[in-house]
Amino acid sequence: MLIDGHGRTVDYLRVSVTERCNFRCQYCMPEKPFSWVPKENLLSFEELFLFMKVAMDEGVNKIRITGGEPLLREDLDSFIKMIHDYKPDIDLALTTNAYLLPQTAQKLKDAGLKRLNISLDSLKPEVAHQIAQKDVLGQVLKGIDKALEVGLGVKINMVPLKGINDNEILDVMEYCMDRNIKIRFIEYMENRHALEALKGMHGKEILSKVKEKYTIHALGREGASPSFNYTIEENGYEFGLIDPHKHDFCESCNRIRLTAEGFLIPCLYFDEALSIAEAVKKGDIEEASQVLATVLKDKPKENRWIEGELEEGQEVSSRAFYETGG
Repeated sequence: MLIDGHGRTVDYLRVSVTERCNFRCQYCMPEKPFSWVPKENLLSFEELFLFMKVAMDEGVNKIRITGGEPLLREDLDSFIKMIHDYKPDIDLALTTNAYLLPQTAQKLKDAGLKRLNISLDSLKPEVAHQIAQKDVLGQVLKGIDKALEVGLGVKINMVPLKGINDNEILDVMEYCMDRNIKIRFIEYMENRHALEALKGMHGKEILSKVKEKYTIHALGREGASPSFNYTIEENGYEFGLIDPHKHDFCESCNRIRLTAEGFLIPCLYFDEALSIAEAVKKGDIEEASQVLATVLKDKPKENRWIEGELEEGQEVSSRAFYETGG
């Protein structure tokens, strides 16, 4: 069992397999040029898996594959099969923008993937184009349909932005409602890589939009999930809200993150990280385990953000979320 320095059990590992992405979303990497970390700097699937076996043997029972856009990494289904074959009962999920799902969903399902989290910020082609800086909506919707068709579990993530897609909160939720998909609204996470002019919506503002049409009741958090859940009285539909400016989900945080280059990150909102790359490249499991132990010991008690409006002196993450699957 993995225990951090504050007594929390860590049983969830998020693994980024690439920083590359085929979108240029305004809240993530709008001005990132199409230049990338050289392939030789990335850990191979075998090297990533070497560390992941250590984590699974020590009690990790949930793994999420992220990016960038993980479906851009060649032979991803083979990597997923490696994980599934080693521990068939592991909760194995993937976060994606769904653009490549029409041609990959079946292979992912066959390899052992169980669930997907998919970003869907708009149902209007022109707004989706504005956010992603690419004509994406038609292909994304096809990807969602294909995932459902092959039997993958699907959740939708939406980041409401003032003046851009804030008038679509109900539309996107009802799209999910019609398909029996859970949606989680995510407060925009300030970071130095995003478009400076962006303004996100506070959780209370998001809920007020839902309340314009529906009566909602708070359900609370489910386990260690950062999502606070609500139910709609009129039809029993359940949705979630992820509000990272609060600290109330930090007390039950159960996750660590591994980047494609081998950096082990204790918290998404901290810049500190230690590398396991040298250890796994030489097959030194003991050294990799020692790095893991240090990261767990130093895992922070809570994030550095503050609830409410961003104020002078408040932390703005310099972490590139496309490197860590933010």
